Amino acid sequence: MAGQSIAVPGVAPAAEVRQRSQWRMAFERFRAHRPAVAGVVVLGTIALLSIAAGVVSPYDPEKTALLLRYEPPSLEHPFGTDGLGRDLATRILYGGRVSLAVGLLAVTVAISVGTLVGTIAGFYGRWIDGILMRFVDMMFSFPRLFLLILFGVFFKGMTLPVIVTVLGLLSWMTTARLVRASFLSLKEREFVTAARSVGARDGRIILRHILPNSIAPIIVAATLGVAGAIIAESTLSFLGLGIQPPTPSWGNMLRDAPNEMEKGPWLAIFPGLFIFLAVVSINFIGDGLRDALDPRQVISGGRARK
Repeated sequence: MAGQSIAVPGVAPAAEVRQRSQWRMAFERFRAHRPAVAGVVVLGTIALLSIAAGVVSPYDPEKTALLLRYEPPSLEHPFGTDGLGRDLATRILYGGRVSLAVGLLAVTVAISVGTLVGTIAGFYGRWIDGILMRFVDMMFSFPRLFLLILFGVFFKGMTLPVIVTVLGLLSWMTTARLVRASFLSLKEREFVTAARSVGARDGRIILRHILPNSIAPIIVAATLGVAGAIIAESTLSFLGLGIQPPTPSWGNMLRDAPNEMEKGPWLAIFPGLFIFLAVVSINFIGDGLRDALDPRQVISGGRARK
């Protein structure tokens, strides 16, 4: 029949080819962004070494050795030892587990809440949108660092689940606005109107038609949010209100470093360096994802440009 399509063996359907080529072009745009690729390599190396810390390092991160206090960097202790004789490189790797986990889990909470609020506000609009956006404005008006310090004092040093929850619930507003803006621009498009005309329910329209087309800003916001969460956790731990010793994190390793600079400057240099490398790498990855997921970007001469 004239209306039927003929399946040719070995040839993928046009929709599948188009979808695959879009992801391939996004990958090529990301690969052309050299700082983003370098960020993936650096961050991936830090993450892998942190995960395999028990295999990479023979030392216990919490075991003290008072005879080895303030040992300078050497072959036996590449980053030196701290004021209790603990191997600093080992503690940095174990601290990477905590700091990176806080960043990823806090952003998961923030993205979940922000996507939910932005979806409801953008899709239903009217008075629902007005109430939710005024609530977002109210949350933006509170200084986040002050609230984090307040919660830290209230909980007398926050555990990992508490700090993840608090950071997530104080960081979802930007995602909510991005998702709302995407929904406002997409819900009046022809494919949404067509879905309504065939009787699709709101949930199906949101999950199958609009949300997948809003995924790009969500991914970029999530990536950049990880860096912000790592800095926030490091700030709290540095102030003594975050992850508590003897559990290592990059922030609480810097807590006593200013008073120990004369005895062991490496106690401040190496934890600070790892925070710097992680945050800069994540920011580069976020920039690369933003360019890769922008349909206006094209590849020219091995570089992405608009």
